[in-house]
Amino acid sequence: MPVIGNVMNIGIRSAWLKLTEYKAAYVQMFVLSDYGEEWRAQRKLAHAALSPSAIMDFVVMQEDIASELANDLVKTPENFHALIRLAAGRTVISVTYGIQPSNVEDELISISEEGNRIGQRAAMPGAHLCDILPILKYAPSWVPFQRAAKHDRQVIHDLLNKPFDHVKKEMTPPENFTNLDERLKCAAGAMYGAGAETTYSAVLTFILAMALSPNKQVLAQAEIDRVVGIDRLPSIEDMPNLPYINAVIKETMRWHPSLPLGIPHRSSEDDAYKGYFIPKSTVVLPNVWAVAFEPNEKYDPQEFLPDRFLDASQPAVDPSIWVFGFGRRVCPGRFLAENSMFIFIATFLSAFDIYPPENGEIKAHFKEFIVSVLEPFECRILPRSEAKASLVEIRAAQITI
Repeated sequence: MPVIGNVMNIGIRSAWLKLTEYKAAYVQMFVLSDYGEEWRAQRKLAHAALSPSAIMDFVVMQEDIASELANDLVKTPENFHALIRLAAGRTVISVTYGIQPSNVEDELISISEEGNRIGQRAAMPGAHLCDILPILKYAPSWVPFQRAAKHDRQVIHDLLNKPFDHVKKEMTPPENFTNLDERLKCAAGAMYGAGAETTYSAVLTFILAMALSPNKQVLAQAEIDRVVGIDRLPSIEDMPNLPYINAVIKETMRWHPSLPLGIPHRSSEDDAYKGYFIPKSTVVLPNVWAVAFEPNEKYDPQEFLPDRFLDASQPAVDPSIWVFGFGRRVCPGRFLAENSMFIFIATFLSAFDIYPPENGEIKAHFKEFIVSVLEPFECRILPRSEAKASLVEIRAAQITI
């Protein structure tokens, strides 16, 4: 059942994490609520919807989407950027609303992508003059940035309302549901930016790493062939039995974190850290990149080396501890995200070989925004064999929606 369906069943006493609040300033931006009674109630609902036990309801859906992605890649591997983006978006929208977008041009995907771009721009501290001079929010409507803000507000309005209204038409909500409408729309609308873009970024980083590290790819494929076999695709159930695949995933998260500076936070009171005074309401950026690239005498942080997570003599810190946030603000969807990353990456390794382009030159550049994602780059994604291509086609044909 989609998250909104679960919300209706849980009732009004628990309120989901409100990640989105409208603001009267320059642009309505994604924010986190203050820590308090309301936030704790919302967090309780987030855990109920996305806990390790609750996400088991989505396992088959995630495996189906990974299989469909593989089948599409067999047909048009050159479109891997769009196909991976669609798969990541379908996962989040399916979990949130129970809707299956059919292609990357689907209205829901398009609205969500545009809303995500707006949210990322707005979340960058200092990106707009209003961050520095709040009085500018009272500027006349004909000022260029106010016209842009009007457009952005409409996009966010569509992002929050269109998929939500679709769900409401298909369901009979409880009597008290109208009291939750606004909160649910905001929370559900924020999930796309939190989940789809980061998953898309991580899978692209994995593809780049495999194209640059053929020896690591061979080791990962050998483990899958040995544990899973060659007659089926991996399932999420295989995760505990594939230590090298898990190390590849951890190294993917570490090698280029999707959120290099994490999510901006605001100090709720005066604080001090190692002699530094942090006034109340200070914007604090966790430097995730610095954690990922901590110098190491044995394992060069610049190199893609999954073995760093398998070395008992020098254990590395699991990046899932810091890529999903910290403390009370840790991402409630991290377990769902880990399952998505595993099934996408394991399916890739089981079914495909990833090579540099024909000219052997990989030109990779990252967009440096809140989410750091690879710009379009060329590589070759080919079925490992005709038998693998046939296996992918058969598995995709078994999907029932």
